[in-house]
Amino acid sequence: MANTKILLRQDIDNLGGRGEIVKVKSGYARNFLLPQGLATLATKGNLKQIEQERGALLKRVATERSTAEAQAEQMRDIALSFERKAGENGTLFGSVTTMDIAEALKAKGYDIDRRKIVLKDAIKETGDYTANVKLHREVVLEVPVSVTAEGGAAEAKDEKASKPEAKAETEKTEKTEKTEKTETATVEDTDDSADETEAANGEETEI
Repeated sequence: MANTKILLRQDIDNLGGRGEIVKVKSGYARNFLLPQGLATLATKGNLKQIEQERGALLKRVATERSTAEAQAEQMRDIALSFERKAGENGTLFGSVTTMDIAEALKAKGYDIDRRKIVLKDAIKETGDYTANVKLHREVVLEVPVSVTAEGGAAEAKDEKASKPEAKAETEKTEKTEKTEKTETATVEDTDDSADETEAANGEETEI
């Protein structure tokens, strides 16, 4: 299938950024990119027009990137934390979504489209995670996300985990005390036997 040269008017994942001239399958250009206004044909006939449009697009891209870099600098110390109901094993009754993260960022004064937020891992358990916030095609901010159990579930889990240790310690103490008592009783029996032996020897001497 023949390829067609086009000028991208919007960033297209796995294809290129605005202002770039790329080659794509003719069908892809004809059926999707061109009708959606995402690109325009780059031909010899409209070369001058393409260069003018490309220059304007690249200038806009540079401005947007500069703005995104400044915003990333402002947001670099942001860390988000969420409390959610969870079971004793840390599994959440629900999940923390990109919408939740977008709302948390908005509460801090940053209005970010949830579609620009990417989670490396699905957040369905308590723990620490990272959300990638795509401020620009070439500017991605990593935001730490911490999820803890709501209503002391984590404390209950820790308490439950500590019970076997406490039980083991108690059993160890009782065993030690029992051993000490046994040793004491043995010593007393030995002393009594020694006293009886001495008494018997004394009687034989008198005779």
